[in-house]
Amino acid sequence: MKRKALGLVIWAMVLAGMLALAGACSPPKEEPVKTVTIPDGEYDPAVWGQAYPLEYDSWLKSKDPNPPGLSKYRKGWTGGAKFDKLSEYPYLALLFNGWGFGVEYNEIRGHYYMLIDQLEIDPSRLKAGGVCLTCKTPFAPKLKDQLGIHYFKDPYVEVHAKIPAQFQRMGVMCIDCHNNKTMDLQFSRWTLIQALKDTGFDPATATRQEKRSLVCAQCHVTYIVSKDKDMKSTNVFFPWQGSKVGDISIENIIKVLKSDPAYLEWKQNVTGFKLGFSRHPEYEVYSRNSVHWNANVACADCHMQYTRVGVNKISNHNVGSPLTQGMVACSQCHAESADWLRAQVLAIQDRTTSLLNRAGYATAVAARLFEAANQAQAAGKTIDKGLYDQAKDLYLEAFYRINYIGAENSAGFHNPTEAARICGDSVAFAEKAGALLRQALAQAGVTQPVDVNLDLAKYLQDRGVKKLNFQPQEEFKDPFGIQNLLTPTPSLGLPPAK
Repeated sequence: MKRKALGLVIWAMVLAGMLALAGACSPPKEEPVKTVTIPDGEYDPAVWGQAYPLEYDSWLKSKDPNPPGLSKYRKGWTGGAKFDKLSEYPYLALLFNGWGFGVEYNEIRGHYYMLIDQLEIDPSRLKAGGVCLTCKTPFAPKLKDQLGIHYFKDPYVEVHAKIPAQFQRMGVMCIDCHNNKTMDLQFSRWTLIQALKDTGFDPATATRQEKRSLVCAQCHVTYIVSKDKDMKSTNVFFPWQGSKVGDISIENIIKVLKSDPAYLEWKQNVTGFKLGFSRHPEYEVYSRNSVHWNANVACADCHMQYTRVGVNKISNHNVGSPLTQGMVACSQCHAESADWLRAQVLAIQDRTTSLLNRAGYATAVAARLFEAANQAQAAGKTIDKGLYDQAKDLYLEAFYRINYIGAENSAGFHNPTEAARICGDSVAFAEKAGALLRQALAQAGVTQPVDVNLDLAKYLQDRGVKKLNFQPQEEFKDPFGIQNLLTPTPSLGLPPAK
């Protein structure tokens, strides 16, 4: 019996040792998520960060530039420097001439720079109203409530000065997306709430996964700034009227733009037309029947992928492109290597950009032909009004489409088939408009060369107060062989590359 008892004791000691060893080798348990109440009206991310330090630390990293060369078309994500979009897509300098975007138009950078880049833009672009702060600062709803119509129409610098000094260069903050008591995702912008209602969608019914895209749609959308007779801003809204969530088409957006002269925000110098404008329609393009949208993938799944920090799992608040983050977000669903996935993304972006450039140069040719028609009329020539008006309708369809895809910040990847469809339609509209104008000009006895000189150097150089000087590089002259694709062929009119 003594021997049996001793054996039991030994086995108990061995078992205890094994359990102790197993405990020593096991990783510590993940800390449970703590719901911490942030005071009402607290904007300072540093205060929120005291409760959620890991998320706060990752948010701070948005100011750190990624290594250069990771993103081919949206270079602002990497390297930290500004990239002049007009130099990358020279036809935009002609098409946007007469508008702030024709003075200075830079590629996007990280969230840290969203308000900084707005403040450091060419001074000639700061004449706009405070309405331009709507997506740039969490103080926008408060300022709108306090100032009423003056929030929209008063000069930008005056409205911006009403933001507390310590936050005047700080862009997106925790309060933009999170409820301060529960940390649940919430909508802080009246623009999105109204736009969803316009589509028949009740914002209060949004699921958590839907919110993980819709909080991004507070800003990553196109919008209209309505104007009064003096061209002062009176409102800002998303042109989703008549659309449905998951089916917001460029066709319907153009229909809204054309529905009211108050929505035409600027005058294009080359044609003399008053036009609307599209800004960064990422949500609209992505949500229109794309592969990832149909798979119920949210914006945050790709741009704020889950990441391990020690023993904790958090959403990465250094929001950015998967291209700059080692394709980690893509690898969570796709089994292929990061290099293979990156190659697929770049192939899609190459093809979309090629189509966009073809559409852009075709639209620029049509714009110069309108200029010729207007000059002919001013000189007493008779231009067939029916042909001119039909060409104008086609031209607007072409212009709005290249503006839309050119402003969408994925270079087509968010929805390759939709981006290709829109660019292809733009080429067709632009070339038909050009053909009608050539017919009208020929009838008036005005001959036009087959090779239309776009004279882009005139539009690219000496822009704005800063007198930005365009230094052409070989890749900017005709990077996709557009001159061999277009009929008629545009002459870019650029000085020789150095």
